Amino acid sequence: MGNTENIFTELGGNFCRPFSEFQDRLSKIKAYVFDWDGVFNNGVKTAQGGSPFSEVDAMGTNMLRFGHWLNHGELPFVAVITGEDNPTALYLAQREKFHSLYFKSTNKFIAFDHFLKLHDLKAEEVAFVFDDVLDLGVAERCGLRLLVKHSASPLFQDYAIKNNIVEYITAHDEHGVREVCELILGVTGQYDEAINKRSHFDETYQHYLNLRKKVETKVYVLKDEMVVLVQG
Repeated sequence: MGNTENIFTELGGNFCRPFSEFQDRLSKIKAYVFDWDGVFNNGVKTAQGGSPFSEVDAMGTNMLRFGHWLNHGELPFVAVITGEDNPTALYLAQREKFHSLYFKSTNKFIAFDHFLKLHDLKAEEVAFVFDDVLDLGVAERCGLRLLVKHSASPLFQDYAIKNNIVEYITAHDEHGVREVCELILGVTGQYDEAINKRSHFDETYQHYLNLRKKVETKVYVLKDEMVVLVQG
């Protein structure tokens, strides 16, 4: 685990709290929540509202969930909470069998509280991957906060550190999701086993994959401060 800390520090990642605290917080995590714009991509939008994702990051989320399953014997709950209505986020969430996708979440507190209640979770049991101002309210409540770095926002990073709203800031603007997924796998000691079993498509990975396939992705939209199920 100490080697993992060195690898990511040398990469340029910033552990904003003592590494032992990062480990302790991670040990309590049962769910992973991701923002979309600026996290799975660089935040650039089209006129139709779309923004892409990278297969590099998608693989990271799968390995993260597999490693969590190897470590805890159960699938972690996974959600995307975004302020936009993004068809690419829908595609990824359904393909990868995320548990929940929340669109039009201008008030992310409502979506987050719904997610907690839906899966009987406490906020401190959630790791949150985020990147910007609209995410801070949720980040304040989560057990582990991972900030995808944007080089153009040094004051925002400083604000998050000063106000104790982040445990780790990524080294890179691009593929931040993959970076935090590999970090978590490394800290939990599951990286080598997860990669080996996935690359050989062995029986253990196939069992995990069959469990993942049974997850029904539920899609919600916020309307008039209410969470409305629209699919799933």
